[in-house]
Amino acid sequence: MTLTPTAVGADASPSLENGGAKDVERLPVHRLVSGATGRYIAQIQVQYLADRPHAVSELARLRRGAGKRAHEVVDLWGIGGMDELAGLLADHGQSSRAEDAEEAVFLACTLWALHQQSGRDQGMHQRNQNLGGAVRTLIRSQGTAGEDEEASPLRKRLVRVGTAESLDSVAVRLREIVLLLRGAKVPLDYARLAGQLYRWQHRPDRAGVQREWGREFHLAAATAGKKGRSAASGTDGEAIDRTLAADEEYGGYADGE
Repeated sequence: MTLTPTAVGADASPSLENGGAKDVERLPVHRLVSGATGRYIAQIQVQYLADRPHAVSELARLRRGAGKRAHEVVDLWGIGGMDELAGLLADHGQSSRAEDAEEAVFLACTLWALHQQSGRDQGMHQRNQNLGGAVRTLIRSQGTAGEDEEASPLRKRLVRVGTAESLDSVAVRLREIVLLLRGAKVPLDYARLAGQLYRWQHRPDRAGVQREWGREFHLAAATAGKKGRSAASGTDGEAIDRTLAADEEYGGYADGE
């Protein structure tokens, strides 16, 4: 099955429309979680940026769920991302830890709504901007570079996400980072984050997700250095880490752990 971008914009996450039930059955659940999240956010985001009233209203509803658990806010029962996910899981045919999947989609969508709040100049959900890389970008946007980046309080916030022991703690700590990203207009790939949050809830996969966040942060430093050298030499920089295989795009570095 080939995952292709949706027609709603270049930043849209992979579409699952071209695959049938058998294709869905073959995908790991975290890919379904990522796909459902990415498609829903991409659709709402492009409409919100165009100031469509229903999208503005949807974003306001989603923000009310930030920091809450899935299904806790009655007004958010049946949000598009959850409906999309339910359809995909119904076709999956295997044990999918549906509640974990719902929590991951809900948390990612509500955090995006908080991130996008009042911003009409660009979408805050953007492909290939992972959590560690976003924090690195945020640090550098504040004028910190070199060895000082490792001692930054922002790096410590990322570490606190990695050391959280409950989903509620992860949600609170991610919310703190998202508010800082919003202030600096640094985007984040919420589809990728949703897939990671799904895997994080499964104890055997948690260490792999934690390593991904750390590796994203350190790889972002190497990528930024490469871009700087390319600019100095007059060549084009490459912002995307090509060491990440295409089929790992939403699985992460520890896919399958």
